[in-house]
Order: sequence, then C-alpha cells, then structure tokens
Amino acid sequence: MNVLIIEDEAAAASRISKMLLQLDSTIRILGVTDSIESTVDWLNNHAQPDLILSDIQLADGSSFEIFRQTNVEVPVIFTTAYDQFALDAFKLNSIDYLLKPIKLQELAQSLEKFKKTRSKTSGPAVDYSLLLQALQPNAKPAYQKRLVIKFGQHLKTVEIADVAYFYTQERMTHVCTFEGKRWPIDQNLDEVEDILDPSQFFRINRQFIINIKAIDAMYSYSKARVRIDLHPASDHETIVSTERAAAFKQWLVGK
Repeated sequence: MNVLIIEDEAAAASRISKMLLQLDSTIRILGVTDSIESTVDWLNNHAQPDLILSDIQLADGSSFEIFRQTNVEVPVIFTTAYDQFALDAFKLNSIDYLLKPIKLQELAQSLEKFKKTRSKTSGPAVDYSLLLQALQPNAKPAYQKRLVIKFGQHLKTVEIADVAYFYTQERMTHVCTFEGKRWPIDQNLDEVEDILDPSQFFRINRQFIINIKAIDAMYSYSKARVRIDLHPASDHETIVSTERAAAFKQWLVGK
C-alpha cells in the first residue's frame, strides 16, 4: 500500500509514519508534504497513492483547498479537531477521520476499514465536492476553552484565553498566564497545539507555543529567523525556527 502523509509538523508526521509501519510493514510512505502548495505540486507530479492521511489545518490554510486545486481520486483519512457538525459531514460522505492525538488502535481500525472497502475500479473513491459543500459555510473548528491543571491534590481551571504561552522545560510542559503564573501540565506540546485556535496561538519552535497577544517586541535574527520578547518575560530565548519563519510571518497578518 502506497501512502502520502500531509502534515505540517515534522514530529507528528514522523509519529504517523512509525505507526503505519508498525501496523503494516508493507506500507510504503511515498512522501510527506506540509502545505497546500507542496501537496498540490506533489499530486500533480506523481502517480496517485493508494491512501492519503491529511491534517486539516496546515500552515498555509485548510487542506480542503487541495481538493479545489487538484483532482484527488483516492481515499483520505483526515486528522482533525473539528466540531460535531464537520464530523457528521465526514460520516455522511463516507470519509474517515481520526481525532488528534491519534491513537494506534484507532489508526489500525481506519486502515482495516480502508482495506475492506477498497475499490477495485478506477475513479474517485468518494466525491470530495460533497464534503466541501457540507462543510461550508457553517463548519468551524471547535477549540478547547479551558485547561484543567493538577497540582498536588488540587485541581484548577485556567482559561486558554488567559494563557500567554506554553513551553517545555526539563521534559515537562508548562503554561504561563498573562498574570505571570506558571504551572506544569500533563499534555505535551503536540497535544496542546491540537486544542488551540491557530489564529491566536503559534508554535514558534519545538519548545514554545505563543499567544499573539504575548508578543512584546520582535527583532530580525540570523537566517531569516525572528527573535521575540514575550510578556510576561521568559527565562529562555524565544526565536522562531527557520522552518517556521515564513508561516509565522503569515500568521502575524492573519493568513
């Protein structure tokens, strides 16, 4: 089975690849694309794979735009944090989806479903135009509003709107609020990223996810990178990584 992975986070793409090969050693990962542009280019210049696994929210927009720009004739398993309306649209159009963070057992079930229903005839497995119609204009991503934080025997809720940034330190993920309060949380940054509104939060590197309102100042840095002063201030240097710099500048202007 030949598979294309569409995922803009390298760590998530690597994890999906490893799980696929763990479930079926005969699977061939033909490629990993990380944007609408690179995916459309890949699909226009390669034979169609047997299956596509695609994140919905990419650095340069929704992966649904791929289906408007090129013809996809194979099944797609979407990874998503979409609300129930959108999930119903997937079910209605016989399109499979996995909620992030992806669990091995659920991925195995999706692969088994694909293998059982795999069409032996040519032509598109599903009509993605129906999905696009069903998702417009009402479907909107549902993002988590609060965090539940445990410290000792106590539990505390924190409004995500009050979070300035998330960061890792000594292999632990921490949250820092605009009031300067800091707590460790159970989720890793990959899991945290999936529950945040991407218009408000951006992962600038492997260590930090920041709220746009927490940016105090920005400076040009080497190799097209950007150094950021945060408020509240961080004890760690906060620099947008080279591979995220272009997407970060798009995020700043709301793209």
